[in-house]
Amino acid sequence: MEPFQVGVYALIAVLVLLANRVPIAAALGVVASIGIFVIFAWRPGREFTAEYAVQPTLSLIANSPYAFITSSTLSTVPLFILMGHLAYEAGFTTDIYRAARLWLSRLPGGLAMASVVGCGGFSAITGSSVACAAAMGRIAIPEMLRFGYAPSLATGTVAIGGTLGSLIPPSVLFILYGIFAEQSIARLFIAAIIPGVISLLAYMLVIYFWVKMRPEVAPQPDETISREARLKSLLDCWAILALFVVVIGGIYIGLFTPTEAAGVGASATLILGLLLGRLKTDGVLRALKESVFQTSMIFVIAIGGKLFVNFIALTGLANEITFWIESTDASMFVVIGLIVVMYIFLGMFLDPIGIILLSLPLTIPIVEAYGLSLIWFGVVVVKLLEIGLVTPPIGLNVFVIKSIVDKTIKLESIFKGVGLFLVAEVFVLALIICVPAFSLLLTAFV
Repeated sequence: MEPFQVGVYALIAVLVLLANRVPIAAALGVVASIGIFVIFAWRPGREFTAEYAVQPTLSLIANSPYAFITSSTLSTVPLFILMGHLAYEAGFTTDIYRAARLWLSRLPGGLAMASVVGCGGFSAITGSSVACAAAMGRIAIPEMLRFGYAPSLATGTVAIGGTLGSLIPPSVLFILYGIFAEQSIARLFIAAIIPGVISLLAYMLVIYFWVKMRPEVAPQPDETISREARLKSLLDCWAILALFVVVIGGIYIGLFTPTEAAGVGASATLILGLLLGRLKTDGVLRALKESVFQTSMIFVIAIGGKLFVNFIALTGLANEITFWIESTDASMFVVIGLIVVMYIFLGMFLDPIGIILLSLPLTIPIVEAYGLSLIWFGVVVVKLLEIGLVTPPIGLNVFVIKSIVDKTIKLESIFKGVGLFLVAEVFVLALIICVPAFSLLLTAFV
């Protein structure tokens, strides 16, 4: 059997398994392992000979994931996750939210806007959208409901704001993309800054016009906050601002590699929390426990993804698809449009890490064939994965918010609240695709 045929059948098998709720790590790992065995045992023009495949298959399954997991670059993931959890336990994220609430109180929907800004601040010290939505959901949603915000606006705001954890650096998805696409993680982080800010501003504009058109969904702006209170709240944010400047600034000026920056950031967060008396033993233990759990989940998926990448390379499937697309003389915009549709479709059913590991072996060669920047494409991919986090029927951030509000707010109401933000997401995505300079401008200095 031709390796290309094995690749096609394997890809179909993965999709069937995922449709039947088989975990992404198991689907990718098992199918890749069986596929590798078949390729070595059933070589073109020869009969199926199992004994030829045992040794090379076991060697590849043992060595490739081990080399991947033990790479120093991947250690960035648990360190940034730990940094985020420590900052949450120390209350640094609450400081950002409180300051944003006071400074934006005079605007229509100011508390909802503050929730988005709080999500952006949390995203600046952690790399997980789900963690961002969970943390800010516990802080912001009860506050908005207490002040009389409509449930759809309160929950939709945090669900969409949580997606900034994927885009604003540091981001776990950018780390994984950089490793598998063999791109500079530092440049990916820097490339995401402007698109991240644009996304945050777009969400705030949606809130502004939503409240303007339907004043009943939010209370009247609060004019009673004094200037002194606002200034004090801003000064209270010095710790989280210092952490962001040290981590991202250190990467930008070349003082740290991303791995070193992750270590410095996690250590600095721990030291600051202890010195300020805001971190106790039980808080540190909770942060460590959550970090271990989240990292283990990511690494298991990554192992399956690494095996699948190796398998796709053996089949030559990516090259065949690239040659076929080139032979059709399809324009670059048509190809990018098809890739966008594919990612949006996958985002409706799969988690972002699974999508990025499943799709990159197929999309990277296509993008390279058209001479496009893989740094720019990384921003586009993560933006698409961000949209998938709130897209029905399976929007992970929406279900995270649902778990927080429990039975008090219906799932349909949360998806309804996200709807208007998805319209803004489409415009931001189009802007990032059509104007690559938004992603590449700052990378020229790295």
